Amino acid sequence: MPGKKFEVQAINDDILAKFSLKNRYSFLNNNLMAILSTKEFNFLKEVQRFCMRFEKKNEITHGPDEDIYDWVPAFGEKGYITRQHTFDMCDVHYDNWGLAADFLRNLAIDMFDPQFAMGGGATVLAVNPIYEHHDDVPIRLEALKDLVTGKAPGAILITEPERGSDAVHQLTTCDEQPDGSFLINGQKIFNTNAPKSKWLVTYATAEQNNGNTMAQFLVNSEWEGLLVERVNIPWVPKLYLGKETFANVRVPKDYVLGGVGKGRGHMFEGLVPERISIAIMGLSECWGALAHAIIYANNRKQFDQMILRFQGVGFLLADLWSRTTNVTLGLLKFCESFDEKYTKFQGNIPKNISQAMVASASQFKYHASKLAKKVCYECANNMGGAGLCDNTLMHDYLNISRIQEIVGGSRQIQQYIMSMSLRQLYKMSVP
Repeated sequence: MPGKKFEVQAINDDILAKFSLKNRYSFLNNNLMAILSTKEFNFLKEVQRFCMRFEKKNEITHGPDEDIYDWVPAFGEKGYITRQHTFDMCDVHYDNWGLAADFLRNLAIDMFDPQFAMGGGATVLAVNPIYEHHDDVPIRLEALKDLVTGKAPGAILITEPERGSDAVHQLTTCDEQPDGSFLINGQKIFNTNAPKSKWLVTYATAEQNNGNTMAQFLVNSEWEGLLVERVNIPWVPKLYLGKETFANVRVPKDYVLGGVGKGRGHMFEGLVPERISIAIMGLSECWGALAHAIIYANNRKQFDQMILRFQGVGFLLADLWSRTTNVTLGLLKFCESFDEKYTKFQGNIPKNISQAMVASASQFKYHASKLAKKVCYECANNMGGAGLCDNTLMHDYLNISRIQEIVGGSRQIQQYIMSMSLRQLYKMSVP
């Protein structure tokens, strides 16, 4: 693409120019214009225009030497870190907000840079629990505004070295002090953004392995006793994932988002938006990969004709395009339905509806993650060497799509949740 830095140019100038962000956005828009409302489509194009201007003005090459965290303040200032909520309580107001708006925001930003989009998604995971439990406490509102406006990235700390996807039986402990503060001891790992973050949301239990004693905390990464190290994940070389060691880290009372016994409930209430956000990322990666592969297939010639005309290429891309479009329609409908119910019930969705949405969120996360891995691989494979070299963002899509089945609860965890939901549905349906 124009301005792209790479070791050696492997794609000719004419085809390389076709991969511009503008052209990839045009492909996406021509697919979505018939299914989005006017408000939704205008918001999508708004974010796209910002991304194109930002890329041009700052001469972004998406090369290995760029720090994607340098871009956070500019996107935060425009309100493009998250649109899951409006944040009037900290003097930040958005007209376009909700899961559907956040879906469209992520579509635009992921096509701009998939690693940057994933980092933003990790910040959102820290935003949501603070939003739900700020209780108008000044320091919590300050942290919330910092995260939403891009003054600082954020991270959520759940996974532990010896616990993996078992988020309930944690080993990190919290000991309440007479003044209402807590001392935290233990380790967390694989937490996106943590080494670059000022604000962290973490969980610990008063008794190891007892999820009923879990608490939830807001933590400043600069506090004494907290060591944050980077875990290198080669598939996402620009993202900073952390390993955090707590050694008698004191958390003041005002930073306690949920005391002992409340943390587990707080953690599970965020599962629907969290897993839907991961599904959104997976589908965004599908569209980014498809845009590259379809542009390439319409321009690359072999045996004196464009390769799209060969059934092995054209039929495969048609299949992947169809699957991606269908899941996009389903996920968009879910997001719109969630927004409608969230507004109707003022954020307190009834338990029976919420339980059904937990199952749906696992289904979308499971299916979109599998689809992203399939689509990104096949699109890169269809492009041959052009899909694997560093001349385009395809290598990012190929690598990052391999992570989606693991983050936010592994594939097997989603299958377990879905199987238990089948049991619950049976009990609700059959006397």
